[in-house]
Amino acid sequence: MSEDPPTPTPARRPGELSFAARRRLFLIGAAGLGALMLWGLGGLPDFEDFTPLYGQVMNQVAVEERSTTAVVTAVNFDYRGFDTLGEEFILFAAVLVLALLLRRLREERPERLEGDPRHRHTTSAAVRLTCVALVGPTVLLSIYITMHGHLTPGGGFQGGVIAATALLLVYLGSDYATMQRLRPVALVETAKAAGAGAFVLIGLAGLIVAGAFLENFLPLGTPGELVSAGTIPLLSLAVGIEVAGGFVLLLSDFLDQLLVIRRKRGTEA
Repeated sequence: MSEDPPTPTPARRPGELSFAARRRLFLIGAAGLGALMLWGLGGLPDFEDFTPLYGQVMNQVAVEERSTTAVVTAVNFDYRGFDTLGEEFILFAAVLVLALLLRRLREERPERLEGDPRHRHTTSAAVRLTCVALVGPTVLLSIYITMHGHLTPGGGFQGGVIAATALLLVYLGSDYATMQRLRPVALVETAKAAGAGAFVLIGLAGLIVAGAFLENFLPLGTPGELVSAGTIPLLSLAVGIEVAGGFVLLLSDFLDQLLVIRRKRGTEA
């Protein structure tokens, strides 16, 4: 019986590093980063020596000044909003770079995923029914956590991650093709960019209306009510959309890469 010819390896472009060289470069960078983190952690004070003066001040003034009962959310999206903007765009850039790397790796393995029976689940009916039943409550929980972040512990970061897990439940409870239909890549990428852009636009609105970037210029309302805290809920919502889009994109690309590798191993076997 004749053996199938091996799949040709795509030729590298001029000046492009091989996969092994890229892996060695990553390991060197990871080792350097780890050393820097250990060095930084070694300079932290002991727990007994820490005095949370900033936290004590925020606990005293946040409710009155920002009409929010969640002081952490007030710090993230108001008092320290500019830092949160930087964190959001760090996440945006990290997701973008990782997606580009995974898609480049997928191009190096040109097998297609559609129509392969190996992507059908062999889990029990009980597992599939449980996952499908949890999709709706997971989405509702993500909306609740995001919209009530200024009232209770939570906010856009937590709500966005919870929303992304709904897609994983779809995959676990059905199959790969269903997950593909429910996560149009163009819409996910648009949502991720729109969330990041909305944060900047709200900040610019504060600059135009109140004279300072990210100034809380909307009516603060009454503490404890859903419509309160000015721009804080809007910023939390923008972060939630950006985080949900980013994590959905990551889960999708990781899953695509995993299935490509599995198919390649099955073909080689």
